[in-house]
Amino acid sequence: MISNEQQRAVDAAITSRRSIRAYLETPVAREDIEAILEVAARAPSGTNTQPWKVHVLTGAAKARLSDRILAAYADPAQNREHVEEYAYYPREWVSPFVDRRRKVGWDLYALLGLTRDNKTGMAAQHGRNYRFFDAPVGMIFTIDRVMEQGSWLDYGMFLQNIMVAARGRGLDTCPQAAFTQFHRIISDELGLPENEMIVCGMALGFADLDKVENTLVTEREPVSSFARFVD
Repeated sequence: MISNEQQRAVDAAITSRRSIRAYLETPVAREDIEAILEVAARAPSGTNTQPWKVHVLTGAAKARLSDRILAAYADPAQNREHVEEYAYYPREWVSPFVDRRRKVGWDLYALLGLTRDNKTGMAAQHGRNYRFFDAPVGMIFTIDRVMEQGSWLDYGMFLQNIMVAARGRGLDTCPQAAFTQFHRIISDELGLPENEMIVCGMALGFADLDKVENTLVTEREPVSSFARFVD
């Protein structure tokens, strides 16, 4: 039986989750990371396949990966050589999805004082992904290539559990599909076997609430716009 207090705590952890793009240097204890992952692993998965694998990076290991990716990102010739293994976004955008995408992008850039013609500034902001936005912990998630679409749905529930469990401990996160472009660098740096495919990355740490980018609160559609109740 869940009490009203427990219900409110769960709801607060979910609704307070935001994609945080600037972090304090405060380290996160390994036991806290392990506890978050242990809780997250209770996510459901078809026939209990548990398709997730997590590579937790801190300190020098995180810096090495970031340096290698940023070197490729900053070099146009190298950048063009790196492409995603899977399409995270649609190949052809339509409304209302493209409208929501544009709005959140321009809302963030407006907070940072970046105008449409400041391509250099936008590229630099995007590049901050590869530093995990200066979070003390970076995570790279992989999945075995034999797994199909259903297991990717399971993986999403696992990722959400991590983010909610982190909030329950006063920590923040940012899930990052940006890492998928540089899967070859990541695989080489982490020594991944050929059967492991990059799903995404994630920053984990304590939010720097003095940074303006962390004031962004994205809009959500009301239930009436996406739910249909059939009696």
